[in-house]
Amino acid sequence: MIQKITFSVLFYIKTDKKDSKGKSPIYYRITVNGKKVEGSINSKVLPSRWDGKGHVKGTKEDALSINSHIDTIRSKIYAIKRDLEDRGEFVTAKAIKNRLVGVDKRHKTILEVFNYHNKQMKELEGKTYASATVKRYETTLNHIKDFIEHEYGTNNMYLKQLEYSFITNLEKYFKVVKDCNHNTAIKYIKNVKKVINLAILNDWLDKDPFLKFKPKLKRTERTFLDEEELLKIEHKKISIPRLEMVRDIFIFSCYTGLAYIDVANLKPDNLVTGIDGEKWIFTHRQKTGELTRIPLLQQPLKIIDKYKDHPKTAIKDQLLPISSNQKTNAYLKEIADICGIKKEISFHVARHTCATWMLTKGVSIETVSKILGHSTIKETKYYARILESKISKDFSKLRKEINSSETNPESQAS
Repeated sequence: MIQKITFSVLFYIKTDKKDSKGKSPIYYRITVNGKKVEGSINSKVLPSRWDGKGHVKGTKEDALSINSHIDTIRSKIYAIKRDLEDRGEFVTAKAIKNRLVGVDKRHKTILEVFNYHNKQMKELEGKTYASATVKRYETTLNHIKDFIEHEYGTNNMYLKQLEYSFITNLEKYFKVVKDCNHNTAIKYIKNVKKVINLAILNDWLDKDPFLKFKPKLKRTERTFLDEEELLKIEHKKISIPRLEMVRDIFIFSCYTGLAYIDVANLKPDNLVTGIDGEKWIFTHRQKTGELTRIPLLQQPLKIIDKYKDHPKTAIKDQLLPISSNQKTNAYLKEIADICGIKKEISFHVARHTCATWMLTKGVSIETVSKILGHSTIKETKYYARILESKISKDFSKLRKEINSSETNPESQAS
């Protein structure tokens, strides 16, 4: 289908922008289907020397030079219009100007935009973004490089080549070739979507390939420790110092709800006296930026006091001497084995444990939400559903025991 357009190019001067010598800048105006864009040609002229038809009057050297420059720009504009038409691309005033000044969406590639995004993120590492987040986007970029090579047999793709099929093929690639589960695949795809949105906001891409793709995570069961398991770990005598320290900081998180990165970021200044005269933690969650105020129970207070003179806390100006996330999670697996707990434990289990433990103790869901630093109470309600499920299972077991005793009165009597 041939695109019908109205098209014109005009050169004019802006008399309201005269310089100290009285010269006005020369501008071009491109109009396509009534929509206009303009730009400077970086030349100036006295208004009295402008002929009003797009040229400088006279045959002086400066007039000839400027007129030649104007004619060259006009020729380029017409050539760009013809090229867009020949390629079957939509001709717009903005598209022509972008090509003219070198901001051509055709020449932006997905890897170029991804690198641009990751570079910005890297510069904000430790301020706006956690190191783990920066690393995740670097990993996503490597996956995209491999996917383009695998699926399309090339080492890059222009943004304009991205279609809905690119996204669906990418989902299949993560699940089949990389053997990712559904949620992992969707998380990678959401990272790609963020980069594509950046391209759209910068006018490097007109059509959103994600427009009809709705990535949804599947609800998964979150592991948490019940009170018996929590106390078993908390009171276990551990003779290995590295495990004891990790256990203590894990327990600290179980009673405060802080994520690993937030515990690692804690400094002595975050320990303050609250309005009740008791000790509180005042901090911002790195993931959401939400301000979190946590009143401290005796368990976390004892742990803070236990490690206040630890060498690592002084050297790094930390409230607690936390190990790397990788080591911490590896040590927690050892601790679970020592304590005879069969659940797969990571540091994040402490956060889930805190939420469910507080709810079972009658703390309101609104308070739990504030302590966890959730941006909406909807996030916290998931833990309430976990408890409802647990209560249902417990009562189901209780009903069976009651029914069993009623049908076997002799066993009850004995």
